Parts: sequence; structure tokens; C-alpha cells
Amino acid sequence: DEFVELFRRNHWPILREQLAAGRYTSVELSTARFHDTGDAAWDVLVSITYRDWAAIQEHSDADLVLRLYPDQDAFKAEERRRFELLEAHWDVVLEPQVLER
Repeated sequence: DEFVELFRRNHWPILREQLAAGRYTSVELSTARFHDTGDAAWDVLVSITYRDWAAIQEHSDADLVLRLYPDQDAFKAEERRRFELLEAHWDVVLEPQVLER
């Protein structure tokens, strides 16, 4: 819950700006609805769909972070805490595959 709260406060505004700029076509946040057996690989899943490959390669949020968070010390402290809460973190780029009909 603390991770999701920090995510919503500090990372979602950056992602929302990227959506508005057209760099992302969608951002979804998911959490498990039910308790699992404990061997699940994740508790929180964020899926970002980029406009195209060029949007992935031009990845830079530095200007947005400075504009959205003038108190950089507070922002960095909360982001540090958000990452302390992580047991693991993956960035997986998926390649869509066309299925024939």
C-alpha cells in the first residue's frame, strides 16, 4: 500500500505527462485481487504501452521531474523509499506477435 501511494504521488504524474505528450498510448496499474500461494512473481504490475520504438529510445523524464517536483530533495527521498519497498524490479520490453486467423 505504501509503494502504491508513493507511486501515485511521485511516478504517476510523470507517466500522465508522457501520455498527454503522446509518447505513451496507455498506462495501467494492476494489483493482485486475491492472496496467492506466495510464489507469485509480483504484487504490483505497471504496464506502459509506448507509441513506437522511437518513444522507448528517447526515454528521459529529467525535465518533467524538475518541472513537476520543485522540492527535489523531498522527491528523491520519497523515490528512494519507494525503491526500498521493492523486493524486485523488472523492465521487460515485449514484442507483440501477430496471430494468424
